[in-house]
Amino acid sequence: MLSYFADNMWQAWLIVSIVCLILELTNGDFFIFCFAVGGLGGMITSWIIDSTMWQVIIFAAVSVLSLFFVRPVMLKYFHKKDHDRKSNYEALIGRVGTVTDAIPADGYGYVKIDGDSWKAHTDNGQQAAVGEKVEVLEMNSIILTVKKI
Repeated sequence: MLSYFADNMWQAWLIVSIVCLILELTNGDFFIFCFAVGGLGGMITSWIIDSTMWQVIIFAAVSVLSLFFVRPVMLKYFHKKDHDRKSNYEALIGRVGTVTDAIPADGYGYVKIDGDSWKAHTDNGQQAAVGEKVEVLEMNSIILTVKKI
């Protein structure tokens, strides 16, 4: 069995590439993809040279080169609009929610946005009754500042 893989090292490199591609599906930032490209380099080298040492060197070199040259192109092509996408607290700013626990004057209550309840207070210190619609102005720690709409 070991002699079979020694004679057909290209299959081992193909397995490395396929495993890296499968792992890349869980990630999506094209880092592991570079090692899949390196595995293809190792596979091609195994067809030309029998030395496992040279195959590993080519694998490492192609992987590093693809990290610097292939990955930036892939990120630019596939993640064009990622810089426009808001995440974390930025995604809540400007959203409209419903008051679920009344917000007293100069006090705190709760607002529901997309099924999540957030502690909130109004921007001008006014009260907000249950069921009123409010817009998120800002977020300080885990407390929303909202205004009635």
